[in-house]
Amino acid sequence: MRLPPRPELTWKEDGTPVDPRVGDVYYSVEDGLAETRAVFLAGCGLPDRWQETDTFTIAELGFGTGLNFLATWQIWRAHRDRAGWLHFVSFEGYPLDAEDVERALLPWPELSDLADRLIKAWPPRAKGVRQLVWPEDRLTLTLHVGLIEETLPQSKFRADAWFLDGFSPAKNDAMWDPALWPLIAERSAPGAKAATFTVAGAVRRGLTDAGFDVEKRPGHGRKRERLEATFPAAQGCIAAPPARAPKVAIIGAGIAGACLARRLTERGALVTVFDSAEGPAQGTSGNPLALVMPRLDAGDTAQARLLIDAYLSAQAFYAEVPGASWSETVQRPRNTQEQDRFQKVLTDPPLGLEQLEAIQGGGLLHKRSLILSPADLLPALLSQIDVRWGQSPSIDLAGRRVGDGQFDAILLAAGWQIEALLEGLDLTPRLGQVEFFESQIQAPANALACGHYALANDQLRLWGATFANHDGGPPEKSDAARTENTEALDALAPYWQQETKRADVQSRAGVRATTADRLPLIGPAPNITSLIANRHGLERQGWQVAFADHALPGVFIAGGYGSRGFTWAPWAADILTAQLFGDPIPARAEALQAIVPNRQVVRKLKRGQL
Repeated sequence: MRLPPRPELTWKEDGTPVDPRVGDVYYSVEDGLAETRAVFLAGCGLPDRWQETDTFTIAELGFGTGLNFLATWQIWRAHRDRAGWLHFVSFEGYPLDAEDVERALLPWPELSDLADRLIKAWPPRAKGVRQLVWPEDRLTLTLHVGLIEETLPQSKFRADAWFLDGFSPAKNDAMWDPALWPLIAERSAPGAKAATFTVAGAVRRGLTDAGFDVEKRPGHGRKRERLEATFPAAQGCIAAPPARAPKVAIIGAGIAGACLARRLTERGALVTVFDSAEGPAQGTSGNPLALVMPRLDAGDTAQARLLIDAYLSAQAFYAEVPGASWSETVQRPRNTQEQDRFQKVLTDPPLGLEQLEAIQGGGLLHKRSLILSPADLLPALLSQIDVRWGQSPSIDLAGRRVGDGQFDAILLAAGWQIEALLEGLDLTPRLGQVEFFESQIQAPANALACGHYALANDQLRLWGATFANHDGGPPEKSDAARTENTEALDALAPYWQQETKRADVQSRAGVRATTADRLPLIGPAPNITSLIANRHGLERQGWQVAFADHALPGVFIAGGYGSRGFTWAPWAADILTAQLFGDPIPARAEALQAIVPNRQVVRKLKRGQL
């Protein structure tokens, strides 16, 4: 089943939630908040330990109601270095619905403000990796949703503390499986602390065998004992000096560059954006309207999962910025093959009913899609950012110089022009044209899609878009493209016909960058010289290259988005920000491998083309 299972809760008379699947409560019936503070926070030496570093990461097995997270958030706000950042990485196989979380947290009114903020951002029911960011509190929650035996091996982070809070080992053995302990050790920083409420022998042995020093401590409430464990510190390990804010140059101020600039600035980077245009929303990202809707595959593949992760990331990102309107999108199948795919999607859906529904005729209704106004969105994302408009400075990637400036990192987000900046990439330019006009009739945000799309938002109407071969020159509008779009509109929304005949219809064309496998390039830029020099070693290891291997230091790529730039851009910004800062990665390892830019160079080496 592609959807994560929902626990069928029961409730004790005192309001405590119980999961009948394991026959256990979600928190102590006496005082779950006090237990969290005594067992996990104090057991991991918090808040004192996060005063020693600029970035601190807590990992948790069993997110449940979010009580541990909220207790941590509360104490983080009261006791933190103002320059610090807290990452909370949690794993949950049976996620609760927001209304159940709200009910479960009612016993602690002192957490109500934070609980309200968490519930407002509560992610949709879907497997994958969700990242929630509260930059004003310098706090990130990365939630891995799915069975622990599947999610923990796919995660990438290094924890300074562990909250081991699955249900009782006697009732939920999967969360305490012996196979997990080596994975926990692999993801533990030197000197990491682990805490848990249980003293079960299997847990003690598992932690010990994984390399932790384990001690019993007095328990909380009715529990006589609990465990604290310490991962060995590296020999000669000394505290790292406080990290300075990295200076980052972003090449390109379209949606890819704008999302990057926003996320990196929130995280604390000193960002400068360079763009040859004279202002925002003038390039391919500057169409009057843009649609964010999912691409849902029938199979539960790595590609299908990362497409869903990107879509849900876009929903969360755009929800709080100007220029975004929630919409319903009616997607009709283009042919019998697509109708069969839609039916398979609905038979085993990757999204819940609050997101996805069947409609008459074999189509899909996307209930939380978005229509964006780039003219409002892009300036909002780039506000307070140092943008150098109308500039095409010289770029030295090896020296990390742009014009006269020296930077710690350069991020290439210039669409199909990235190929000219970095040898070895293959980006195919595709010409896309849309038509639009101002209507006399106001309409709520809504969309129709069937290969092409038709969008309405207030008085604006827009339809298209073509996806034609392009020679790489400046984009040019054409009558042939308008005819193609008009024919598509007649099939999608025939009731627009009369108004379009009277309206002043305008056209706009832009060039999109695509890849051969239709997946974006997100991650460290490949060092083609290093890859070629290591050709024989790569062949011996079956052409398997980790996403960070053979990369140009401090150079990253965000491109190849094709026609889904507004969908890919927020997800890419989260991933690249995490990679640049060394933060927990909000994506599965298989997703990183699918989008890594060096895959194109490796493919050429494998085929003998380099």
